[in-house]
Formats: sequence, C-alpha cells, structure tokens
Amino acid sequence: MIYIILLLCFALGVPIAFSLGTSCVLAITADPSLNMVWIAQKMFAGINSFPYLALPFFILAGNIMAEGGISRRLVTFFSAIVGRFRGGLAIVAVLVSLFFGAICGSAAACCAAVGAILIPGMLEKRYSNAFSAATVSAASCLGVMIPPSVPMVLYCFMAGSGASISDGFMAGIVPGIIFGLAFILVALIVSRKNDFGGDRKYSGKEILHALLDSVLAFLTPVIILGGIYSGIFTATEAAVIAVFYSIIISMFVYREMSWKKLAKVFLESGILAASILLIISIAAVFSVILSKQHVPQLLAQFFASVAQNKYVFLLFVNILLLILGMFMENASCIIIMTPLLAPIAASYGVNLIHFGVIMVCNLAIGMVTPPFGLCLFMGADLAKAKLGDTIRSLVPYLVVSVIALALITYIPAVSMGLVDLLKGLGK
Repeated sequence: MIYIILLLCFALGVPIAFSLGTSCVLAITADPSLNMVWIAQKMFAGINSFPYLALPFFILAGNIMAEGGISRRLVTFFSAIVGRFRGGLAIVAVLVSLFFGAICGSAAACCAAVGAILIPGMLEKRYSNAFSAATVSAASCLGVMIPPSVPMVLYCFMAGSGASISDGFMAGIVPGIIFGLAFILVALIVSRKNDFGGDRKYSGKEILHALLDSVLAFLTPVIILGGIYSGIFTATEAAVIAVFYSIIISMFVYREMSWKKLAKVFLESGILAASILLIISIAAVFSVILSKQHVPQLLAQFFASVAQNKYVFLLFVNILLLILGMFMENASCIIIMTPLLAPIAASYGVNLIHFGVIMVCNLAIGMVTPPFGLCLFMGADLAKAKLGDTIRSLVPYLVVSVIALALITYIPAVSMGLVDLLKGLGK
C-alpha cells in the first residue's frame, strides 16, 4: 500500500520529500502503535549523526570551486596539452570532467561549469551542437564517480556501518577512469568520422604557464584524499577542509569570487543540502515503516526465487537502477533503494563498497538518460541543441557506458583492487 501511494505521488509530480512524507503519514494511520510524534522523533534521529556533515560541506566546496575559476584553468591546461588534435576539445571535455569531478563531486556542477566554458569553443571550431551537448553531458556523469563523490557519501550513510566513505571514494577511481577512457574513444571515433577539428597548437611557454596556473586546482583532490588515507583527518573533516581551501583559492589566490558571490553560493548550497537532508530524514521514517511491514524480507524472497546466484541478482539490479535513473534524481534513488537492496546484496556475498560503486555508476548514467536526465537537459540548453539530436549523438556514449558498467559489475577487482591494495599496505 505504501508503495502505491508513493508511486501515485510521483505520477502527480509531488516532490520526493513530500511524496515520502505523505506515504508515511497515511501508513501510520493504519497502525495504532504509531503517531505523528513518532514520525518527528524518527526524522530527527535519521539525520542526527556527525558524518552527515560531510554532505553539505562537500556540496558547498564543489559549488565554490565551480564559481571560483578552477574549472576555467583546468580547461586551459588540458586544451594546451591535447586540444590541438582532431576531436581535441571533446577529449578536453572528458579530461576536465574527470579532474573537476575529483574536486566538486557533483555531475550537475560539473556539467554547468565545464559546459559553460567548453561548449562555445567547440561550436566555434565547428563541432555540431548536438555532439557538443552530448559529449559534455556524458562526461559530466564522471563527476559523481570520481572521489569525492556526493552520491557515494550518501550511499555509505544509507548502507550503514558496513560501508566506509574512504573505501567508497577509493573504489570509484578506477571505474571513473574506465568510463573516461571509453568516452575519449567515442569522441575520437565520432570526431574523425565528422572531421571535427581541434584548437590551435600551444607553445611550450604557454603550456608551462597553464600548468603553473592550474597547479592549485590539481592539489585539491590530493589534499582531500591524501588526508583521508594518511589518517590525518576523516572524510567529514576533509569536507570542511575542502571548503576552507576552496574559499582561500577562489577569493584570495585566483580572486575570481567576491563576498557577494560567496554569500550566494552559501545560500544555494544550503538550500540544496537542506533538501537532501529533509529527504534523508523522511526516508528514515519510510525505512522503519517498510521494516514493520516486512517489505525488505518480501523483496529478498522475491530475488531469491528469481535470482539463483549473485550474477543474476546484479543483472536485475542494473536493469532496475537504469530504469529508475531515467525517472528519478540520483540522491532520491539512493536514499530510497539502498536500505532495500544493500542487505540483499550482502546476503548474496556482494561487497557493500562494490555494490555502492555499481549503484553510483548506474545512477550516473541515469543523469544523461531521457526522459528526465538532468545533465542531458543542461548540455542541450548550453549548446542550444535540439533534444532529439542530442539524444541521437548520446547513443554511442550510452553504449560504452553500459559496457563499462558490465565490466565494473562482474569484475569486482576493478572497483576493489585499490581498496584491497591500500588495506594490504596498511597492515
């Protein structure tokens, strides 16, 4: 019953938080042991955790960096290195998205920051509007795979103590690189076929200047991840350090962010973080009600009846998440589906960190998949491209994405290799 109400709310266009809340309120009317005070208590308990501070701080750090000139310097550096080759600007879009993702952890921020700078240059070099939009849109999904990844932070919270944020970050590095290499291959093939040119050739002096100008941007993921894995600070503390570092670089080194712009970024980041935390708090109530109605057990029994081993189970999960990703925003999907799917994955012997990477990659693809792919719409809007043409240009990127997803799903070492290596070195 609770899922019928939830789906009905979704169909009517009710926001996720209010859809979950409505379902919970109507569900407790049928249970005399529950009341509205209980809902308030569970909502508070659902977000009353110190590690949750990492979420708003990583969002804030990413938004500051997106507005503070860091993305422009990354574009300049990679353009100087590979921009002159055929399809070079498309390759630059992928490389910048990889590194910018290692700074901001958000696909939407990555698409907006990289697209606003690169798409005009691509159009000037006679790349088609649709291909420019498709390339930037697809590449932006790398922003949620490469650490620090906001969706991975969210997944680890929802999965519980069996999922470490630091391990989740490390597990996302190789999958992100694999997706990036696949996108570069597509960009090269399409550019060669359509004779999409590159940028001018840069001199050695210009390359050196671009490197020196962007070195502080490249240091950001080194400071964040290096601090976490060296044990200097936790993932939550790393998020706070990232905020201070981004403010210092953007305001006092690059001097591209004013106090007025900083205040605007704080406000926008606060609104976004509050909306996610509201969903999390209500999802905590939703999860308890589902447990009382034995929904996780019923779902586990269903998978046990149709999936005889973990490989079939992971195939069903991939199909389910790819479909959900077409219609739902990734944070909402993680909040709703992780408490249901993660315990079942563990029962099949799937490592929870590996499963988290699978979920994040699936939902990253969903961000560029019609009919409701956020990055797809952003890219098409930035390039002034027709949505239908953009989707057709996006097809090769979606094909290699599914291939990369299958590789990551069925070869756990792709995700867990670095994690196991670091743990081995730490012994």
